[in-house]
Amino acid sequence: MRGRPGPLPELTLVGEHRRGHGAMYDALACGAVEPRALRRALAALPLPRAVDGRIVLAVDTSPWLRSDAPTSAERLFCHVYGRGRGNAQMIPGWPYSFVAALEPGRTSWTALLDVVRVGPAQDATAVAAAQLREVVDRLIAAGQWRDGDLPILIVTDAGYDITRLAHVLADLPVELLGRLRSDRVLRGPRALRPARATGRPPRHGPDFALSDPDTWWTPAHTTATDTTRYGRAVATAWDGLYPRLTHRGVWVDHPGELPIISGTLIRLQVERLPGDHAPKPVWLWSSVVGATAADVDRWWQGFLRRFDLEHTFRLFKQTLGWTVPKIRTPGAADRWTWLIIGAYTQLRLARPLAADLRRPWEKPAEPGRLTPARVRRGFRHLRAKTSHPARAPKPGRPGPGRPPGSRNRARATRHDVGKHPASATSPAAAG
Repeated sequence: MRGRPGPLPELTLVGEHRRGHGAMYDALACGAVEPRALRRALAALPLPRAVDGRIVLAVDTSPWLRSDAPTSAERLFCHVYGRGRGNAQMIPGWPYSFVAALEPGRTSWTALLDVVRVGPAQDATAVAAAQLREVVDRLIAAGQWRDGDLPILIVTDAGYDITRLAHVLADLPVELLGRLRSDRVLRGPRALRPARATGRPPRHGPDFALSDPDTWWTPAHTTATDTTRYGRAVATAWDGLYPRLTHRGVWVDHPGELPIISGTLIRLQVERLPGDHAPKPVWLWSSVVGATAADVDRWWQGFLRRFDLEHTFRLFKQTLGWTVPKIRTPGAADRWTWLIIGAYTQLRLARPLAADLRRPWEKPAEPGRLTPARVRRGFRHLRAKTSHPARAPKPGRPGPGRPPGSRNRARATRHDVGKHPASATSPAAAG
């Protein structure tokens, strides 16, 4: 497909399609996609790795907005950022959870490994926990990770309960790293109890309020790094911090005493951001305790690579046309999403083969540094040299359609938007 994405009937006009517009809608509505086979194939492909050789995964959610589709089922209110600060909106749509392997350095590429649509009766953190567990198991089965390799680093944004993910995935060879809201209050390690003290010993340490510097104590590590994009980046780390859990919400059914999930808290402060010369600090939490200064720098630099996934979402929506079709059923939306992931994976594999068909006002790119959009321009010349897995179309005639003058007597069902009673919200169910 050339140019900006359009409706599905226009896609069928491309010469490579070889079928009519009716076949496109029938394939999405009644066709079959094998997600299990696709997931295994994606896990077996060559994956990018960090400088030290470890795999870095990112999980994030992107919505397919369907505010004008009352007949579409399983829609949720999706958080969407508006123009300017404080202009976020909640718009009905289908939220999709993506897992991708990140590349080192600044790039617009990611290696997508899995996608799952979050349903009305599901919890985003529970879905991400099950999704990450399956992805790691497939990577181990494909030989991407073996005994003795460095743990896989998983980075998330503030929309996930990072401490809960660390508890559920504690049996996997992974390290969890996620952003915390600046209004959180954590607990520190317990102080040494005097020898002659009486009474019940305290279970929790002192409070550590992220928004109150008076509650902070001496950090374990402080590092400073000069960057070209953000100026001087200062990372301050405290060891052994954890949230105090209560028997409410997702922990209401937890048997026995609630766990203490300790980790390393990091405060990252940079001099500047693009368009913001007075940036606020970013708070990160890692599931690893006893970290070194080198670990702290590796973590916050790995977290910055998480934003490469935002470039992938923008490419999906603006270039590949992920959310352009007006599809009614969520099953058809899932099939179209997997087709987009397959097309994107083909572009990623064609990076060393595509020619740089740059426009007159664009700067030349080094070999191997083409953006996904520029690889897509040259992919049309590569596609003619590849095989055609689809069979040749059979000649046929279009159906008679609805008789002229008749009305639609089978009106589509209207569906409400929003969450249903969660079927599995406890940490045990998430695993």
